[in-house]
Amino acid sequence: MSEKIVTAAVLVIGDEILSGRTKDRNIGYIAEYLANIGVDLREARVVPDIEDEIVAALNALRARYDYVFTTGGIGPTHDDITADAVAKAFGAAIDEDPRALALMRTRYKSDELNAARRRMARMPVGAELVDNPVSPPPGFRIGNVVVMAGVPAVMQAMLDTAVKTIETGTKMTVQTIDAGAIPEGRYAEALGAIAAAHGETIIGSYPSYADGSFRNQIVVRGRDPAKVATTQAAVEAMLAEIRAAAKPV
Repeated sequence: MSEKIVTAAVLVIGDEILSGRTKDRNIGYIAEYLANIGVDLREARVVPDIEDEIVAALNALRARYDYVFTTGGIGPTHDDITADAVAKAFGAAIDEDPRALALMRTRYKSDELNAARRRMARMPVGAELVDNPVSPPPGFRIGNVVVMAGVPAVMQAMLDTAVKTIETGTKMTVQTIDAGAIPEGRYAEALGAIAAAHGETIIGSYPSYADGSFRNQIVVRGRDPAKVATTQAAVEAMLAEIRAAAKPV
């Protein structure tokens, strides 16, 4: 079975995220969205509204992964500097894009399209527009970098558009196994042995706390459904053995 791997990173831009003023709601959404279309999110970073830090993070991520999705910093205010930082990272000029400006004219009257709002039409020369079905100002894509708004509803709409132009890979098959109240410490060693024996799959153990007690789930992921099923069977057999040993004679 041929497996195609496509990777991505998310770069969240904004002082408001780092200060706690705004709670990020985009990373988890993007991660799940990409997983569903066969793109592995491998890294997420949050950087402040400082041009050099945005440029450094962007250059590191775009060299390492197939795609980088950025959120935040493309609004009308002085601290919205993402477009400038992206242009600098690519060594591109930045200018008011006539296509973006035309879209904005469908929303704003001439006397409303002030200098601040026109900032949202500035983007690196040569960038492709990313349609924004929620409001006129678009996002953009240059190289393997997709630049989107930080407002979750707008970002989600832009993402729907952006993914139409990206390459996707083989989707992960995911199986969740309920370990119930069996403590992780009881199965950790055996689970490690299973993971070592089934290196073609990824195994994770995830505890949760509810109603005064811990519950555990074991998740098996992989691109080959047959191998995932084999690993799942091994995990279920291991848990059954533990449960059987715990039963009173």
